[in-house]
Amino acid sequence: MARFVFVVPPLTGHINPTLSIGAVLLQRGHQVGWITLDAALASKLPKGGELLLIEYAENDLQKQESEKYLDIITKKIVYGIDSIKFLYEEVLIPLNRHSYEGISDWLDRFKPDLVITDHQMFSGAIAAANKGYSYATSVTAPAAIKVMDELPKVHEWEINQIIALQKEFGIDLETAIACSEELTMVLTSSEFFGEMELPECYRFVGPVIHQRTEQPAFDWEKLNSVPGNQKILVSIGTTFDHEHKKSFFEKVIEAFENEPLTVVVVSDPELFEQWPDNFIVQRSVPQLELLPHLDAVVCHGGHNTVCETLTHGLPMVVVPIAYDQSHVAGRVVRVGAGLRLNFNRFKAKHLKESVTEILSNASFKQAAIEISGSFSRAGGTEKAADLLVELAKEPVVVVLNN
Repeated sequence: MARFVFVVPPLTGHINPTLSIGAVLLQRGHQVGWITLDAALASKLPKGGELLLIEYAENDLQKQESEKYLDIITKKIVYGIDSIKFLYEEVLIPLNRHSYEGISDWLDRFKPDLVITDHQMFSGAIAAANKGYSYATSVTAPAAIKVMDELPKVHEWEINQIIALQKEFGIDLETAIACSEELTMVLTSSEFFGEMELPECYRFVGPVIHQRTEQPAFDWEKLNSVPGNQKILVSIGTTFDHEHKKSFFEKVIEAFENEPLTVVVVSDPELFEQWPDNFIVQRSVPQLELLPHLDAVVCHGGHNTVCETLTHGLPMVVVPIAYDQSHVAGRVVRVGAGLRLNFNRFKAKHLKESVTEILSNASFKQAAIEISGSFSRAGGTEKAADLLVELAKEPVVVVLNN
């Protein structure tokens, strides 16, 4: 039996894949813990998983600051390159700085055979390296790697932020150690990732789809109430909760009201006094259970939603807002599985035309089915668990040449 510990940020899209991988490791008889700032994670852990909560004194400034990060991401209105600068300066670097001591503490207490750090939890890699633990990296947003090719100046700036943080904690290297040289798992397929030469330690394992144990109620009767209606899902995730969301859904209503479509919308039903009769509006939906019943998806380009959609062989219209979503949208278009719109400039007619196109042109669905096949061949959750177990059997003693 080996002891594994995941180091995760307080972001659902980054946590969920680790829950699936951790569940497999637990089923195989291993011990698994999660180091986190998020106390709510306790209720989501697979049976046998251990919550290793980073705690601070109530009057501790670090605690007060650490609780702000998710709220900052949710409320801030940022786009494009500016969103990357904001993400590092106002969220990731402070988050990692405040997490380092707690992570180090838990490593001393848990004594893992292998640390698995999220690619945005640099402090997990720094703490593991400082204490001589072998560590692997989980890349839940592969665009973070692709930026090396597509935006080299942005990548250089990102690396400099990480190196500066490393030096704060005693690692005097001019290279970033956020991605493990032993094993960096990229949670997509090479076909969807695109061409780029990577070191051998980078392994494509395919998306790790998390099966939620608790599902929200859903109006299945209404979904199937109009025979012959095609069905689409419209979701821009839970991260973006600013006033621009209302403007987005106003265009959705104008595009699809009274159309021969059943439109499932993930949003606050109270956003408008009245929604069209052909809409089903809920704060949350059982997305994985719903996708097999749909014909297409409109989304913001969140990596998890896009992967779940493509896994089910569905075409999509992507309307990226910030962070890595522009890259993800570009890959959807490049592989032929969908179309892209500009969040700030698209009009209702553009959305209507784009959805009509992906529903009527079979090439989009065929391309999505081909990417789905590549995901399946990559291996997913079981493959990720295999790689971690293999590395834990032959742990590497980390020696840094400071």
